[in-house]
Amino acid sequence: MPDLLERSRAAGIDGSLVHSVATTPKQVKSINEFIAREVAEYPDLLVGFGTLHPESETIEEDVRHLVDLGLQGVKVHPDIQGFQIDLPQYAKMYDAVADAGLVMLMHTGDVRYDNSNPNRLIPLLKRHPTLKLIGAHFGGWSIWEQASRELAGTPNLWVDCSSSLDLGAGYDVPDSGTPYIGSEKAREIIDRYGAERVLFGTDFPMWEPGKVLDAFFDIPLSDADRKKILWDNAAGLLGFKK
Repeated sequence: MPDLLERSRAAGIDGSLVHSVATTPKQVKSINEFIAREVAEYPDLLVGFGTLHPESETIEEDVRHLVDLGLQGVKVHPDIQGFQIDLPQYAKMYDAVADAGLVMLMHTGDVRYDNSNPNRLIPLLKRHPTLKLIGAHFGGWSIWEQASRELAGTPNLWVDCSSSLDLGAGYDVPDSGTPYIGSEKAREIIDRYGAERVLFGTDFPMWEPGKVLDAFFDIPLSDADRKKILWDNAAGLLGFKK
């Protein structure tokens, strides 16, 4: 955590959302308690999301514990956790998150997998209209164009720009073979979703926060739209002071 805070300070980033992912149901409790301890140590700099595992037999209890810890949302990663997001057996997880008033951050996309592509995300969000979901990586990592065209206008969906922007020389094309997106394409995608539906994200420690912030400022946006993406949208979604 000190590394994140140091690099964020150097980049001029005032606060960060931190989270992790449970690869087995048994990990959920310890991971959530760890995140809560870190946030408690740096309450002015960190906001914490816990995690759930979709195969847990105690989803409601896991959510209650997460809320009791003061965590403000849930992170899931369908590829790492190995689940297809729209299967009916996972409805209990989405309902529990929505009923608790939490936000779900979900890894979305990847041309190599089908776990969280738009064809699965759209029906999920329609079946759970009170679930507030952030689709990481502009709603579809490595399928940014397809995802933005299919998902734009979904009322309970927000997206972030993490692991999506072209950071320039020295940053490889992803394993998918799809190049990261440049500033003009990023502007198109943001316009498609609407700036009020986009959040800034870095995916640290994968990327240097300052580099991602520089790439974000290369996108031709108005100051008002930058403010929405960098702060206002997250503040409104998570209910903290602007």
